[in-house]
Amino acid sequence: MHDHDVRQLEEIRQVLNRYARAVDTHDWDLYRSLFTEDATLDYTSVPFGIRGSREEIVDWLEHSIPLMPMTMHYVTNVEAQFDGDTATVRAQFYNPMQFPGSTELSSCGGYYHHEMVRTEDGWRSRNLREENVWFVNPPGSAD
Repeated sequence: MHDHDVRQLEEIRQVLNRYARAVDTHDWDLYRSLFTEDATLDYTSVPFGIRGSREEIVDWLEHSIPLMPMTMHYVTNVEAQFDGDTATVRAQFYNPMQFPGSTELSSCGGYYHHEMVRTEDGWRSRNLREENVWFVNPPGSAD
């Protein structure tokens, strides 16, 4: 990997770190800033997940994530393939959480698949697909 690619990979890691912080702290302005205005986001691999535009997803998250007493996203194992000002990114995630009314800890894990583009403000995702691989105590399961 060239020095240039190493720097770009670190910039992308920072975008993914800010993504985790934005969701866990309910900072929807920060969340918006990580995606292009025309981005498409797909969370349909999780129970009750949706696919939509950046604003549709922000609206969905604003009304669902704060209901949860706790979420803590970890994003790791970031890989990127660069092609000029675009990058195909795959990262693993682990997310312990608690659902409203539950005393049980839930958790899920899988992959984030991003199509990213370099903008004048840095790397931004124009397409995110969450691939949920496993879910322990998903919403609606018995306590």
